[in-house]
Amino acid sequence: MYKYNEFDRAFLAERNAQFRAQVERRIDGSLTEDEFKPLRLMNGLYLQLHAYMLRVAIPYGTLNSDQMDQLAMIADKFDKGYGHFTTRQNIQYNWPKLRDVPDILDALADVEMHAIQTSGNTIRNVTTDHFAGAAADEIEDPRPVAELLRQWSTDHPEFQFLGRKFKIAVGGAKADRAVLKAHDLAVQLVQVGDVQGYRILIGGGLGRTPMIGQVLHDFLPRGDLLPYVEAVLSVYNLLGRRDNKYKARIKITVHENGIDKIRTLVNERFAAIKPTFEGVDVTMLAKIKTYFPQPSYIRGATQAYDNEHKNNVSFRAWADTNLSNHKNPDYAIVTISTKAHGNTPGDATSDQMRAMAQIARTYGHDELRISHEQNVILPHVHKSHLPAVHKALKAVNLGTANIGLISDIIACPGMDYCALATARSIPVAQEIATRFDELKMEHDIGALKIKISGCINACGHHHVGHIGILGLDRAGVENYQITLGGDGSETAVIGERAGPGFAYDQVVPAIERLIAAYLEIRQDASETFIETFRRLGSDPFKDALYPEAQANAA
Repeated sequence: MYKYNEFDRAFLAERNAQFRAQVERRIDGSLTEDEFKPLRLMNGLYLQLHAYMLRVAIPYGTLNSDQMDQLAMIADKFDKGYGHFTTRQNIQYNWPKLRDVPDILDALADVEMHAIQTSGNTIRNVTTDHFAGAAADEIEDPRPVAELLRQWSTDHPEFQFLGRKFKIAVGGAKADRAVLKAHDLAVQLVQVGDVQGYRILIGGGLGRTPMIGQVLHDFLPRGDLLPYVEAVLSVYNLLGRRDNKYKARIKITVHENGIDKIRTLVNERFAAIKPTFEGVDVTMLAKIKTYFPQPSYIRGATQAYDNEHKNNVSFRAWADTNLSNHKNPDYAIVTISTKAHGNTPGDATSDQMRAMAQIARTYGHDELRISHEQNVILPHVHKSHLPAVHKALKAVNLGTANIGLISDIIACPGMDYCALATARSIPVAQEIATRFDELKMEHDIGALKIKISGCINACGHHHVGHIGILGLDRAGVENYQITLGGDGSETAVIGERAGPGFAYDQVVPAIERLIAAYLEIRQDASETFIETFRRLGSDPFKDALYPEAQANAA
């Protein structure tokens, strides 16, 4: 992973000192809250329902054991003993005291971390495939590209005050594990013959106007990436709307102007700025790549894994759901579920963080990743070590065998924390997970992605859930809309609204009816929920959701 140089360390120290002075001025009353707001947002500090919230950047979801240990220390010393992993591969602390935030930022800097551009109308944390560098289907590790974009975008003077926030994702595999098509801009590594390049997509996004990204450039030469992305941002910064914040994202700019016009303007801007780069970006990328070597893989028999898988039912269930193929056949990618039944999706206690750090240090080549699905990844684990890893995870309640199943729910903080939320999302996720655990059905149900948002901003990615749940306020009462058939993968599509919403206490029964219908109409146990939906359409699922409508029609 990338290591800071003297410039990076000096830059962070200066930024943190500056913010410390701003905090002191806010505390003594020299700055009003309105004056302080843009300053705190530049440093990842939000004012939520009950307290400040600090969002810490985990660039492209990658961190080492020492960094995870530091996150645990911060949770204990400055918060309530836990943190919340987000769909942007970041971590949030929900209860820091304002006076303590500068000390938190200094503690982060000690392990080469920060909270810069995790909020505000700027380029947010660059995300990528959480299996990057390990995935068997990967063309190339996309993290060096993400790091190049991170360095370029951090404090870029032209893009600190965009019309709205701007999210970039990078993918390096045929399978999309980064929700590329739901981003303002996405970079996908592609290969034609022996030549590698980039497919550039723009105009994706969720929120109140969900859209799937469109191809802006099908095959961009590798040496053109940075000036081309800068050209895109320049065009958006000038052309994007600022009269209405709900129409200020680039997806609206693309929609109103058309992809062809945007492509023409970007090409014109690219031609103008390309000469100014003089190859510096290419040299930087080459140097950055040296920070991302493959680990020194160990060699050894994998019989311990085979024996445990054969003889231990608990281990076998975990291995069959939580392990993914690694490019080295003697290794596996481990996904650690933060979704134990009844827990808050994405939350991890300080003890759990320290345990994950130690496991990574002992068995995982000192690497961890945060996924956009709010889980934690050990990207490189030799198969012989998997029984020990499973045992260590179970000891801290992190051994839940549910990755990709109905209880592996993405959920935003909702009205329990967020000032923008219009409904609760965490309790809905907890009740769904608990109910299907009680029914002992989730392994029979198979692969299913439920995603829950507590407001129209869609931080829970409900639009691209196989089953999406959106909590809204209807005359002071929580009302939950259900969408069906969404997909956040390489076959991305926005889910369709099923019909009228449900009261809070009706959501779990509604999901039960959906699942019962699916189990009844699927061809066999191998046909997933989304495959059944695509084969039959929404009608049988709507019939299950609204049986009273069917009764009235009869």
